Amino acid sequence: MKKLLNFLLNIPKYLGLILIRIYQKLFSFDHSFWAKYVNYRVCIYHPSCSEYTYQSINKFGLIKGSIMGFFRVLRCNPTSVPGNDPVPDHFSIKRNYVD
Repeated sequence: MKKLLNFLLNIPKYLGLILIRIYQKLFSFDHSFWAKYVNYRVCIYHPSCSEYTYQSINKFGLIKGSIMGFFRVLRCNPTSVPGNDPVPDHFSIKRNYVD
């Protein structure tokens, strides 16, 4: 019974994750089926913004993960320093510098 309740409460989270995967497979310049023919990455960060949002939603839930993904997309601009920016262990909207 507890597993069923936990699953039902996590349905919005799973729907968000599914929507991100659909976006990645159909439209993303870095993840889609047609992007394998392009020899360069579009996203300046690793992981890409959509993958970062996917991982943060999976780790922190739909609300906090979406907020983290939103601020990651805001950080993604030509004046940003490219590089590794993994999902941190605790909720944070700041960049997680890793060299």
